[in-house]
Amino acid sequence: MIIDFHTHSLASDGALAPSELLARARARGVQQFAITDHDTIAGWQSLKSSECRGICLIPGVELSCIWSNITIHVIALGFETDRDAMRELLVRLALARHARGHTIAERLERHGMPGAWDGAMRVAGEGQLCRPHFAQWLVESGYVDSISVAFEKFLGAGKLGDVKTHWPSLQEVLTAVAASGGVSVLAHPLHYKLTRTKLRALCASFVEAGGEAVEVINGRQTEVDTGYLCQLAREFGCRVSAGSDFHREWRYGADLGIEVDTLKDVQGVWEQFA
Repeated sequence: MIIDFHTHSLASDGALAPSELLARARARGVQQFAITDHDTIAGWQSLKSSECRGICLIPGVELSCIWSNITIHVIALGFETDRDAMRELLVRLALARHARGHTIAERLERHGMPGAWDGAMRVAGEGQLCRPHFAQWLVESGYVDSISVAFEKFLGAGKLGDVKTHWPSLQEVLTAVAASGGVSVLAHPLHYKLTRTKLRALCASFVEAGGEAVEVINGRQTEVDTGYLCQLAREFGCRVSAGSDFHREWRYGADLGIEVDTLKDVQGVWEQFA
């Protein structure tokens, strides 16, 4: 089976409109699919039912939260979008992104880069404001040569744009997902660059707070990493999920679609959507 439970559209920091993203997934043979924009379901909501024929489209969103003073991402899948808990969480996160954006802009402007707020908002358009929008503005304004350099110098961990204080806690996010009938997935566990001891502590907290699954494939990664994450999921009694984390066509990034039949001795979240 080919699935993809981690993708981004223009509604957050992806390059494709939701309908274009869905069409690309269908062309890639994806059978189960979720658009998981950052802290918004606007992309998924914009799709017409006629566009979804021939593919199992599952409600999804990538939610930002804080654990141990670290920004963690949780993928929520299969939730009921009209539940108060999810609606209230998404409103709270939209306000948090707005506040975080203002903080990032103020810091960049104090650092000698005026116009950061207006520039990032222009790049974001109608999408949810994300750090890549600031990165693109920095490139367009000539402050850096590439988006990767923008993150290395200004927006990455420990830099000016690394603002954490506005996000809800891991517990609050997992509680809202559960109250909305959804499945919580710990997104890209290796991206946080935690020691193995710290990652195990995160998994323990995640499960204790109601988390259910671990993303064991995220984009292009080694078989060794996939095996380690599957082992971690088994150890903590979690199901597994997988996604490309597709934002745009890029020679170094994964395209849409993950073949999951090769994942052995684990239970996939896709089984409940079949």
